[in-house]
Amino acid sequence: MSDRTGIFAGDDPFEITRAWLAEAERSEPNDSNAIALSTVDASGMPNARMVLLKEVEDAAFVFYTNYGSAKAREIEQGGKAAFVMHWKSLRRQVRVRGLVEREDGEQADAYYESRSLKSRLGAWASDQSQPLDSRASLVAKAAKMSTKHGLNPKRPPFWGGYRITPTEIEFWADGAFRLHDRFVWRRATPSDAWEIIRLNP
Repeated sequence: MSDRTGIFAGDDPFEITRAWLAEAERSEPNDSNAIALSTVDASGMPNARMVLLKEVEDAAFVFYTNYGSAKAREIEQGGKAAFVMHWKSLRRQVRVRGLVEREDGEQADAYYESRSLKSRLGAWASDQSQPLDSRASLVAKAAKMSTKHGLNPKRPPFWGGYRITPTEIEFWADGAFRLHDRFVWRRATPSDAWEIIRLNP
């Protein structure tokens, strides 16, 4: 496409995303990899929450969570998700929709082991999205996990990753007079070629 130049240039949307994220890491004060993740429950009611995107792979996006959480239950039921990554400092955003599968192997183990000890023990202690009596009871449970699992806890079987393989990626950048630049990459299935379309703002 002739006018897809500058920050929008390139033949690989994952490379473009990595480049934008690298810029954001230099300008965003906190959590440049934060995404607003959207799912839908069994009744069709949408849900959204902030999570941290941990990997931009060659063909997918990966984040980690408790498999008992509301987001995980909704993903398992529907097999689809969407997210938006917005950087106020850059006045840009990336929107993604796609199919989701678990990352429950060595990659998840490696990421879990890279986390701080307190975060690893916290994963064992939290029944994510379930009712909690008090913060004190959660802290006490985390302390018990420390005694039970020691200084090198293994990844809990109920905690791991999800890989979103997109069928749609949109790149948006702020424009003068609200004439924003938007390019969407679309494909019917992950094995199809991308179609790239400029959208009205």
